[in-house]
Amino acid sequence: MLFTRSKAGLCFFDSAQGNAMNTSPAHAASGSHAQTSEIHHDIAAAWDLAFGRTALADIADPALTQALQDTLNNKTKPLGSLGRLEDAALKIGQILGSTAPVLEQPQMVVFAGDHGLTARGISAFPSDVTWQMVENFLAGGAAVSVLSKQNGIALTVVDCGVKHDFLAGLPTGATRPGLQVRKAQGAEQGTADSSAQPAMTTSQRDQALQHGMALVKDLPGNALLLGEMGIGNTSAASMLLSRLGGLDIAVCTGAGTGLDAPAVQRKTEVLREVLALHAEATAPLDALAAFGGFEIATMVGAVLQAAHERRVIVVDGFIATSAIVVAHALQPQVLQRCVFAHRSGERGHEFMLQHLGVQALLDLGLRLGEGSGAALAWPLLQSACTVLRDMASFASAGVSEKSDAPVAVG
Repeated sequence: MLFTRSKAGLCFFDSAQGNAMNTSPAHAASGSHAQTSEIHHDIAAAWDLAFGRTALADIADPALTQALQDTLNNKTKPLGSLGRLEDAALKIGQILGSTAPVLEQPQMVVFAGDHGLTARGISAFPSDVTWQMVENFLAGGAAVSVLSKQNGIALTVVDCGVKHDFLAGLPTGATRPGLQVRKAQGAEQGTADSSAQPAMTTSQRDQALQHGMALVKDLPGNALLLGEMGIGNTSAASMLLSRLGGLDIAVCTGAGTGLDAPAVQRKTEVLREVLALHAEATAPLDALAAFGGFEIATMVGAVLQAAHERRVIVVDGFIATSAIVVAHALQPQVLQRCVFAHRSGERGHEFMLQHLGVQALLDLGLRLGEGSGAALAWPLLQSACTVLRDMASFASAGVSEKSDAPVAVG
């Protein structure tokens, strides 16, 4: 799918059929989410998942699970002695439907967007840091950049709603390596201030979802690693957890980029005001529109598409998990495709993981975001697959198995 700009707004261009689909606010307001026929055929299935018209396929396969467990149990090691690595191997095998899974062409996608709520002083850093860090990603200098390079992970940065023009001064139609600009109409300044109005209109939210779906559809490989960047997005994630998880906002709110205790208290008070203002936004997509952000909404669309395609979804920390919270509320089977890379040091992430009923692979006290934790976990996931595929069994190695005979004492 290609994207073109017109006076009417952003258009999806179906290169196979030669049809352009207008996604300007006026057009979208006429009922874009109710008209699957207007959605590109490659993402129509994921679009139906977002609005509950179809259910995500249940990939649970007891026979495969037993075969995977038997394979692990028969490796030349005591039962369960590789610990959580065996759990990861089992999970990846289930997702990819194989007792000899191969992770191919991993794709790290960093979704970036700005938040109007930062005007209320809820972050220790100015919003300009969002676009400056995007430039750092593109220059190869950020943590996620170097870790992705180290581990052979392709890195794509997506401008979902950053208050900056990354193509300024370039000829019309020009692109920058590693960057995709997928802004919803009206997202040029980031989300609106959610303490005064919804962060996104429903039209903008729907466009962001579509952008995430189309993005993933065009990516190679069978693994999607989630990253993000957006000053103020811990606030959006905290409110999504509070609303969809039924938790008090004080439990969900942390230091973000480094607030001290009094600043965290002030941040919590602001978020409580925002939640009260949007008290009616209880459905998952309504909460997403109310609290934002564009990067989270685009990530939700990406997750639904990846889940539909049965890719391994490697979830980073607090912000990335908030997108999973929304996607899970829409389609619970999303969790079957997810591997949670790490438990973040950001307050609230532990409660997100508890809400979803999952356990993360690593616990390193990370709270950087960007996808850094997902990149760090990647070699372990590769190792898990290698164990399944290449480690010898007792039979193939000629190694005696554990004896069932009683052990003599004395």
